[in-house]
Amino acid sequence: MVSDETAYRKYLAGDEAAAQLLVERYGDALTLYINGVLGDIHEAEDLMIEAFAHIFARERPIQDGCFKAYLYKTGRNLALRCKTRRRFFLPLEELPFELPTGLFQNEQHQQLYAALGKLKKEYRETLFLVYFEELSYRQAAQVLGRTEQQVTNLVYRGKQQLKQLLEQEGYQYEN
Repeated sequence: MVSDETAYRKYLAGDEAAAQLLVERYGDALTLYINGVLGDIHEAEDLMIEAFAHIFARERPIQDGCFKAYLYKTGRNLALRCKTRRRFFLPLEELPFELPTGLFQNEQHQQLYAALGKLKKEYRETLFLVYFEELSYRQAAQVLGRTEQQVTNLVYRGKQQLKQLLEQEGYQYEN
């Protein structure tokens, strides 16, 4: 399997298929992540394309293992900028970060999804990046514009709050 950074370098060398590989690899997941920030799937699709366009438009100094974090950070920044513009024109209430419902198929996953929906936005977003998108703490810190220690703290507190919520709802842990 070709690494993200190798595919990016191949694209910069003129291989259009390498760009397509990266879009196929991360396009849908990035769209869902941006949708969680905005609450508008159509706008999220546009911003996903724009995030890739920003990265593909000119060469970026991306270190090994950092392409995904750089892409998500770009997408997040575009989403926050869009959200600010939208708020300027239309005073919309703060939309909570939402996870895609299609990820959860059985009853336990539905309980988990419901509990995640009750977490503070910063906990929910951090847990999503670390556990669903499998970013390292360092990469999640890059995306969120926080330090690695802050992400560590957010993950810990988010898991603690999630555990409390699940226990309140009678969630049974499997051995």
